[in-house]
Amino acid sequence: MTLVRGLLRDEGGKGDRIVPPTGFTAQLTLFSAGAMAFLAVFALALALATGRLADHWSTQLAGSVTVRISAPADQQEGQVQTALQLLRTTPGTGEPRQLPQDELAKLLEPWFGPDMPVDALPVPALIDLPIRGDDFDAEGLRLRLEAEVPGAILDDHTEWRRPLVSAAKRLRMLGIVSLLLITAASAAMITLAAKAALAANGQVIRVLRLIGARDLTIATAFVRRFTRRAAIGSAIGTVLGVGAVSILPDASAAGGFLTGLGFQGWDWLMPLSIPLVAAAVGFLATRWAALNMLEAVR
Repeated sequence: MTLVRGLLRDEGGKGDRIVPPTGFTAQLTLFSAGAMAFLAVFALALALATGRLADHWSTQLAGSVTVRISAPADQQEGQVQTALQLLRTTPGTGEPRQLPQDELAKLLEPWFGPDMPVDALPVPALIDLPIRGDDFDAEGLRLRLEAEVPGAILDDHTEWRRPLVSAAKRLRMLGIVSLLLITAASAAMITLAAKAALAANGQVIRVLRLIGARDLTIATAFVRRFTRRAAIGSAIGTVLGVGAVSILPDASAAGGFLTGLGFQGWDWLMPLSIPLVAAAVGFLATRWAALNMLEAVR
């Protein structure tokens, strides 16, 4: 057994002689682990960013409702005042605020341009109503407005909020699925590399068996080397991925998706788990491949 241990270890006592330190298997393992870790950083950033975006849209759009009043010019001001009085007595709401002409102009600027005389257009009056409590009843308010303010329409943003939040949640799920696929692809690549290394060292393995080496001992030599390669490659890929994510634009105040694809706060620590996961995948994939292949060629 002393001879077997000597053959399975290099001069430093840390490596494994039967596993080629160079060649295409080493390069394949390092490259695939690094590339998959780089992609995993972006998939993780996508999942976290879309989760924040879904929460942002849900919170922002659910925090207020809008009352739109369309009426003849001689009746609009009276209906606005009636609506304001009604909204002030609505449970679960804050102080209603009628949007001034300059804010209406900014809302219409993307469609009509900055020089459009908004005050000359039959623009409906808009009232912003913040939601302050859980006892707010949108349907009850809608019925009261229909009865007392014929030209008023309540918009609780449900039609806008539902598809936006749903899209963000689906993107987050896509990011999670991408992480799972990257993990599976990494396991497949490491398995192929381990099998190639075993096949290339078939003569050495047969000699080791003749002098008493067990399959578990031989497999352990491959597991150590390939686990180390997977960890090193994924660590390099993670560093490059985090560096690439760090140069992306910061999240804008409007919560835009393309300006918020990154990590925030404690999220920056999550990529540190990628090399650990890669090492675990390398360990399990190599151990499974080595034991199965050694059993098959017995």
